[in-house]
Amino acid sequence: MIEIENVRKSFSSLEVLKGIDLTVEKGEVVTIIGGSGSGKSTLLTCINGLEPIDSGRIVIDGTDVHANGTDLNRLRRKVGIVFQQWNAFPHLTVLENVMLAPRKVLGLSKDKAEEIAVKQLTHVGLGEKLKVYPNRMSGGQQQRMAIARALAMSPEYMLFDEVTSALDPMLVGEVLDTLKMLAEEGMTMICVTHEMTFARDVSDRVAFFHQGIMAEIGSPDQIFASPQNPETQKFLASVR
Repeated sequence: MIEIENVRKSFSSLEVLKGIDLTVEKGEVVTIIGGSGSGKSTLLTCINGLEPIDSGRIVIDGTDVHANGTDLNRLRRKVGIVFQQWNAFPHLTVLENVMLAPRKVLGLSKDKAEEIAVKQLTHVGLGEKLKVYPNRMSGGQQQRMAIARALAMSPEYMLFDEVTSALDPMLVGEVLDTLKMLAEEGMTMICVTHEMTFARDVSDRVAFFHQGIMAEIGSPDQIFASPQNPETQKFLASVR
């Protein structure tokens, strides 16, 4: 379980998270929607411990992420994160990119790391691209490689930060299909997205962020069919 309690975060004088409260249960898929600058992506980096928080608490399976003494490297094995940019090593093949963290972080043997990498790349539909270099693949394929790289660490939770926003529109579907597959398999996921159809179809709950607050949260039917907050209504009208 991920428990977020009254989390605040500022960059200089700009407060980007203004007291966020959210609990995500195991196996749940929560999508976060909202305009640019509403704090969506910042929340993900705070959950993963990549950004410190000013106040509040983020607790994952009983571990306070931002407490003194928390082993963030160990925590990040449990909480994977995939960003807009896939950040692959260009001099390594797809297989070598996915093998790297299991070998360096988990200390696995080359054979075991390769077994895991092949399994996850096959899982996301890249079983025939093992020996290819990243620059020889489409953006959608590279993003699926980034997802496989995160899955190779056997995380219990996955955070996705607008993973389709840098893609050609024709390539978005293949990445969303991968996320849908993970959701169907029971992966606990928090997804920041601009893909409203995906949010409606895959989510257990949808949260709308506006100017650093979680203005509304509810089932997809509630948020998309009968939003209560005027800002939610305005946002959804603008993206339809």
